[in-house]
Amino acid sequence: MSCQLPADCLNEIFEYLSDKKTLHSLLFVNRFSCKVSVRILWENIWKNIWINRINCKQNLRVTSSILSTLVACLPNESKEFLFKKEIFISAPTSKSPLFNYPSFCKVLSIDNICLTINNGLKETPITSLSLKDRNFLVINEIIKMFIIQISSLKKLTFNDYAYLITPNEISTYFSEAIDYLSDLSELHCSLSVPSEFFYHLSKKCHNLHSLTIDMNYKYTENSKFPDELKELISLQNNLKDIKLSAYYEENWTEITQTLTKHSNTLTKLHLNCYCINNLSVSFIASFLNLQEIKFSSGSPIFIERIQFRDFEKLKDVTFPKLQYLSIPYSCTKPEYIIKFLENNGKNLKKFYVKEVNYSLNLSIAKFCPNLKKLSIMCNIELDTLKIIFNSCQYLKNIKIWCGTYWLKEKEILETIAKHSPKNFCKLKIYNCSNSELLLEDLESFFINWNNRELLTLIIINKYSCISLEENEENMKIIEKYKNLGIIKKFEIKNYY
Repeated sequence: MSCQLPADCLNEIFEYLSDKKTLHSLLFVNRFSCKVSVRILWENIWKNIWINRINCKQNLRVTSSILSTLVACLPNESKEFLFKKEIFISAPTSKSPLFNYPSFCKVLSIDNICLTINNGLKETPITSLSLKDRNFLVINEIIKMFIIQISSLKKLTFNDYAYLITPNEISTYFSEAIDYLSDLSELHCSLSVPSEFFYHLSKKCHNLHSLTIDMNYKYTENSKFPDELKELISLQNNLKDIKLSAYYEENWTEITQTLTKHSNTLTKLHLNCYCINNLSVSFIASFLNLQEIKFSSGSPIFIERIQFRDFEKLKDVTFPKLQYLSIPYSCTKPEYIIKFLENNGKNLKKFYVKEVNYSLNLSIAKFCPNLKKLSIMCNIELDTLKIIFNSCQYLKNIKIWCGTYWLKEKEILETIAKHSPKNFCKLKIYNCSNSELLLEDLESFFINWNNRELLTLIIINKYSCISLEENEENMKIIEKYKNLGIIKKFEIKNYY
């Protein structure tokens, strides 16, 4: 006798299937499985575009496919309008769509709608309209359709520096979308977006958990932070996660007072600067409930400059709940970071550091005994690495650079095998030179790893270096120890 699980139960199971291939296979089981899989795949259809941006040909196929499906879902009046404007976009089939795909979306990305249409219309026949005008008209109809069809939106991204929608149209669209914006939990925007956009969001959107702001005054006529966005931030009830990115001459001083209103709820703070010196970060001292602090920089590496001028004021502040810390190169003086670790290192579970300093490396072992994940950029000595392993007995995961001027692959593998804690299970190597690892070195490492936790080994080759995978015998050894149950996962990536 066959047993059919309840629909609600199957829905829950499918929600946990993050593997796209599995979800695609479920499309062909029955109509119920197909509908649930389609709904999950279309909740954030835009991530498929980001995945394929590196592969231009594949990205063009993906965006063209998404565009033709969206056009097939347009209401008849929109189709007729585009037809009259001589904009002809072929549908996937001659039949009506099986589902109302836009209604499944929980993530609306204005940026990726523009990207999809820009790419998708490149192959359409030329008409009397310019490509820009065609893009403009199609973008408008697609966005209007989403706003009408989406019942509850979770994430909204509007960060396009060259948006093709006028402020008046933005005002109209989002004034009509007030109801479904009440569930919005994540917003990614830039200051190039018209202030009307923030005004309409503030009317109903009070439950943001995550907010990302690109402070790109360069792309807007405004020279100050919009009051409408300040109002939107002030009205949030439970803001937990903030990311601010400043470029060139911009900074976040205008917004820090507004942010301090959320000092009790904020748990994650990410400050990113690009080509700027001496940005202020002392305001972070107001957020004592932070669990994650991430500083990042787009400035060229190994250029002597201090990006965060007043980090010194944070060195004596204690964040009792801090578990994650990320420090880029030239963030501040190493002695200030060491003092910060002395006050906050005990509770750290994850630490990413790109500073080149012997004393700082030693301070990790001294002040961060409970680390589970560590990323060290370069220039670490073998003895220091051993000390870290001996002191950080909960360490499970490490990322480390190797290459001609730093530690060699063989040295890293030998040290990991002999000195890493018993629960250590993941090694990520950033290889900055051609691999010099010999076959016997690789096999010796795996033999020594026997009776340990299953190992995940990821090698990232920077600057088009020749990897160990170029040697076929190396790959045979890796496959052998996969089959023996010593390697859980092995992966080689290229990083440019």
